[in-house]
Amino acid sequence: MAKNLIQALTAFSILLSISANAQTDTVKKLNEVTVKGYYNTQPLLRSTASVSTLDSNQIKNQSNSALVGLVNTAPGVRMEERSPGSYRLSLRGSLLRSPFGIRNVKIYIDDFPLTDAGGNTYLNSLDVAAVGSLEIFKGPEASTFGANTGGAMLINSSIKKANELNLSATAGSYGLFHQTASLNQVRKNYHFNFTEGYQQSDGYRENSALKRRYVQTSQSWDYSVKGKLNAFIFYSDLDYQTPGGLTAAQLAANPKAARPATATLPSATTQKAAIYNKTFFAGLSNNYSFNQHFRHIISAFASNTDFKNPFITNYEKRKESTLGLRTFLEYSTTANNIKYNIQGGLESSRTKTDIKNYGNAQGVATNLTASDDLKTHQDFGFLRINLDVKQKLLIELGSSLNFFGYDYQSYFPIAVAEKQRSFKTRLMPKFAASYLIDSNLTVRASVSKGYSPPTLAEVRSSDNIINNGLQAEAGWNYETGLRYQTKNKRFFADGTLFYFNLKDAIVRRLNSNDVEYFINAGGTKQLGAEFQMSLWLIKTNPTHFFNGLLVRNSFTYSHFKFDEFKNAGQDYSGNKLTGVPKHTVVSSLELNFRKGIYLFAQHNYTSAIPLNDANTVFAKKYHLADLKMGIRNLNISRTALDISFGLNNLFNQDYSLGNDLNAANNRYFNPALKRNYYVGLDLTL
Repeated sequence: MAKNLIQALTAFSILLSISANAQTDTVKKLNEVTVKGYYNTQPLLRSTASVSTLDSNQIKNQSNSALVGLVNTAPGVRMEERSPGSYRLSLRGSLLRSPFGIRNVKIYIDDFPLTDAGGNTYLNSLDVAAVGSLEIFKGPEASTFGANTGGAMLINSSIKKANELNLSATAGSYGLFHQTASLNQVRKNYHFNFTEGYQQSDGYRENSALKRRYVQTSQSWDYSVKGKLNAFIFYSDLDYQTPGGLTAAQLAANPKAARPATATLPSATTQKAAIYNKTFFAGLSNNYSFNQHFRHIISAFASNTDFKNPFITNYEKRKESTLGLRTFLEYSTTANNIKYNIQGGLESSRTKTDIKNYGNAQGVATNLTASDDLKTHQDFGFLRINLDVKQKLLIELGSSLNFFGYDYQSYFPIAVAEKQRSFKTRLMPKFAASYLIDSNLTVRASVSKGYSPPTLAEVRSSDNIINNGLQAEAGWNYETGLRYQTKNKRFFADGTLFYFNLKDAIVRRLNSNDVEYFINAGGTKQLGAEFQMSLWLIKTNPTHFFNGLLVRNSFTYSHFKFDEFKNAGQDYSGNKLTGVPKHTVVSSLELNFRKGIYLFAQHNYTSAIPLNDANTVFAKKYHLADLKMGIRNLNISRTALDISFGLNNLFNQDYSLGNDLNAANNRYFNPALKRNYYVGLDLTL
């Protein structure tokens, strides 16, 4: 099936390319898509990395209540939301390590790492209004971004260099309400943004309500022709209830139910299972160009999180604080038709975590059961060399030297003096190149190594035991790809083949009481193919009645298998990797009419997903269809008005967007929203 589908996509792409070239003389060239990377801007066509870019126009086409629909349009990427606000994210891999939250992916916003030294990222703290665009790098990017085997996500904040005030409100099914306000101001060499957001939802299931209060500011000061100072600060107050997983029988009986009580354990509703997360984040960076060759960038960042999690079996409270620094020196020059760009620097972060566990009496913390302190340090130095030979051959040579360790001390129930654990220093190289065969076609290849030490949430999981036996997982990735773009930029296609061999894979296990723990259990062999394309079938003068038809498609094929994977006397070697669908196809149409009227339609096909390592239980395949229509830039005096109406899950599919993998007592399923709608109003002054 995969072979036939790839052949069909290839044939379709050729036909679309012919159609795009046939109209070269009738339209103006579209803008070049570029990849910022980390201060090394390149045209996407020539980038050596496997990267997907999601711009502000794509963000506007999606619902503004969550990032899931947007992020899942990128091939090789799977984002889940088990209930409103409960994000999980995987880049070319499984979610075996992520019962909730985001691990094994490095995430930055502007100049600053959101991922803490313990390997965790609170992406759900951000309001969608904070996101201006995304760059998603797939495959190990440890040579530049440190510990990861999945990849990296770079978020560009929504600051605009214009004087405007934006107000928006969205209301929809299941009690959805989302309101934002954003002020942008430019004053000569200084500009700033203030963004505020409030979102609430009742959720589809019992005990799945969400509330988020969000405030953000971005500041930029060009204090000289050589220097720029940037600041980014946000505060997020996020509450969301966690309904818990259902068995197949419970799902069939009542998909809206939260996890019911058993003979030995109360229900999720009774225990008021939820997450309460208050996070403050601040970063300050300086970008200074000494001359045309040398530039220095330094950024300092800090965060503080107050985290509470009443769960069915206990009540956890965490106080987390992080301090960090990232700095590098860049040298660039051109000689003998070769452009040199060299970056050398380091990133260092420290996270202190105070964890206490209590009994849970219907959402009230009772007697103390465990108390521990953990201090994590993660440091790496990196060197990256880019050579652009005659604007044809682009070569990237990079590597990082990684240091990771943690200190731990227990206070209760048994006092243990502070001890240390340091992991082996790891060298993470990358070799990549792209070659411009002609002005429209590029071939590329890369070899890279990634590694990911256990996160704090895995070292000290909900069994309240500090697990010093966990090892870092690591592996080599090999990939090659082709990119093609027509001269008028109306058609773009990107295809990738890769193979990733992971060793010492960290996986999650649950005992019969849903208490989790983590083990190293062999490895994985991951063979995959990714394809993405976009085509303006019609792109004419905006004064025409019908002036635009944009087609997008992404395809993911994941032939991921366990390798020498054993646990509890069972050998799962050769089984499909848990939590990974074999095929995913996302297609969309955007139709633009005169006076800003538009219609957007998107379809997501996801094949069956194995839910346990034995491959005895699968989530069934599903088809999701979303529609959005409205009018943009309806000018009334000095006010631009946007009105929209959206419909999600048009086919009213029964599916679970965030299954509990290897769930105890077969509680695998977290039913997602049925057919639902929303309406939005946006004002720009």
